[in-house]
Amino acid sequence: MNRRIERYFAEGLAIEYSIVGEGAPILVMHGGHSNCHEEFGYKALVENGFMIITPTRPGYGGTSKEIGENLSKACMYYAKLLDHLKLEKVHLLGISAGGASAIYFASKYPDLVWSLTLQSAVTKTWLTQEDKKYKAARLLFHPRVEKLTWRLISSINNVFPGFIFKQMFPSFSNLKYAEAKEKINKSDVEAIRKMNNRQRSGYGFMIDLEQVNELTDNNLKSITCPTLIMHSKFDGSVPIDHAYFAHQQIASSKLCLLDSWGHLIWLGNSSDETDEKINTFLGSYLLNAVK
Repeated sequence: MNRRIERYFAEGLAIEYSIVGEGAPILVMHGGHSNCHEEFGYKALVENGFMIITPTRPGYGGTSKEIGENLSKACMYYAKLLDHLKLEKVHLLGISAGGASAIYFASKYPDLVWSLTLQSAVTKTWLTQEDKKYKAARLLFHPRVEKLTWRLISSINNVFPGFIFKQMFPSFSNLKYAEAKEKINKSDVEAIRKMNNRQRSGYGFMIDLEQVNELTDNNLKSITCPTLIMHSKFDGSVPIDHAYFAHQQIASSKLCLLDSWGHLIWLGNSSDETDEKINTFLGSYLLNAVK
């Protein structure tokens, strides 16, 4: 895929973003530790005639951390980016920790959104200060040490990809590795290796830990666009009750539970189903729009 990476400056602050493909625009709110270099799920969307715009969220990569002061400010800058790109309306895709940004944007800027898709998305309170995972994240992915953390992970991963895959597996799935073996594709090990080489946390994940808890029930209830909620039955990173909660709150939503081995629903032997479901959803919207 040819990927164009640029920066947009507004009021002295920068948003780094990438554009892949041509066609109907999809604005992607990437997950935690990611950036505008994200790849999961992109190939199938581009091949089906979509253009994917991925802003690096605040604190990650080349995007100013000040934009992430709160969800309201961050989403205001996403709207500025769309205006800069002369895009009147987009399909919105929120992934994992990026789900909060997508939900807030869809609720506050309905005139800019055709549809909303949530994939493995955080939709309510997540990782509070009492949680062990929260405490570990504050330690491992603090801006002062995150470079070392990712350098260590990627270095070991490049030499022992199968070992790191098994070590990280419990963080993505609530299945035991032996239970999931039939769901795992041989290419998943290499996909995880590549992921670990492109991931960084910067100030972004610390911002995520605060922003995801800014969502209110009213944000979800006020969403009126067609919404597809996709979640693995075995997600070990974002519990499945986040998907059920969003489906309950968003009147216009459809819930799609996947047999993927875990949080990374674009991997595994069921990855084709993930691609087919989102492309069918977006394709049906485009077809109805033409009619």
